[in-house]
Amino acid sequence: MKDLAASLAVDAYVPAAGSARRDAGMLLAITVFLVLVGLITVYSASSFLAQKQGLPDHYYLRQQASKALVGLLVLYVLARLDYRIYRRLAWPLLGVTLLALFVLVLPGTEAIAPPRNGARRWLDLGVQVQPSELAKLVMVIWAAALAAKKGERLRSLRWGLAAFGVIYLPVAFLIVLEPDLSSAALIGLLCAIVLFTAGARIGHFILLGLIALPLFWEWIQAASYRMARLVTFLDAGSDPSGVGYQLRQSLIAVGSGGVLGVGYGESAQKYFFLPEPHNDFAFAIIAEEWGLVGVGTVALSVAVLGVLGLRIARRAPDVFGYLLAVGLTALIVVSALMHMGVSLGLLPTTGVTFPFISYGGSSLVVSLAAVGILLNVGSWRT
Repeated sequence: MKDLAASLAVDAYVPAAGSARRDAGMLLAITVFLVLVGLITVYSASSFLAQKQGLPDHYYLRQQASKALVGLLVLYVLARLDYRIYRRLAWPLLGVTLLALFVLVLPGTEAIAPPRNGARRWLDLGVQVQPSELAKLVMVIWAAALAAKKGERLRSLRWGLAAFGVIYLPVAFLIVLEPDLSSAALIGLLCAIVLFTAGARIGHFILLGLIALPLFWEWIQAASYRMARLVTFLDAGSDPSGVGYQLRQSLIAVGSGGVLGVGYGESAQKYFFLPEPHNDFAFAIIAEEWGLVGVGTVALSVAVLGVLGLRIARRAPDVFGYLLAVGLTALIVVSALMHMGVSLGLLPTTGVTFPFISYGGSSLVVSLAAVGILLNVGSWRT
């Protein structure tokens, strides 16, 4: 860790200004491109749904566009705000996030945390906020601050991963109670990436994983629908009209697209065959309407974004900036990979949004905030 700190010391940091500007410009261009892809996908996937609900066909597009404007404003502000302030704000931000998550599961708070589809995941404070989305960003910031502070002690199980677990477990527990297992697992994975990058031992991850595995298995068995999803994932044809229905319809959408797709707005699966086509299965709609060319373009854009994020991390002027940039890049790329994996049947069906593309204001604003912070990390030079 000392070698890492030395190599990232501010005094030794002299990146090429032109290269840094090019990376920032490319990152911003790819982000705007993905947001635009998201807007046209949301409109195509949701127009029929909106009409069936007695709403204008552009209702969900208008909602998403307004959140995109807010998110771009947040991106602009955070791109100009010194990223080092988050190291001091890590604990206060974590406290606010824990409070928001606690309100969601607290009895008697249904007025501001109403149940929806059997889950309580949104706070209605005049605007709807999904605390678990905010928790992804905040936990990455906190993990980067923790790892930068601990240094070599991170290689100790007691002072490293165990100390991290003291904070992660309450956050994960509150999110699981919503219930939202996929977000809890994603947050754990993102923090693990940050801590591993900082020097935490792989053996400690394996040990804690083996300890947690029986508990995780018990939790899956505690609810029949979780077990059914796992069985369906292992055998996609086991329940095509039941729990496996979503996966089957998603695969039909992907397979129907071929090389060039059926054409924009021509998706058949969005007509109530594929649940949440504008959200949980946005990638499947892209595959159906734009084909292999469309999904290849989107996947390549995410890959390039990941490379740019890691280039920014490599040039960061300090350890905290390095770890923060790695975590924020992982937040976007891993979320996208999980969403694509679910749509293609490579992962069990969960509600992971595609950053910038899936419908959802909290996810969109958090993703754009992550890019804003990345741009600021990449702007520092001596």
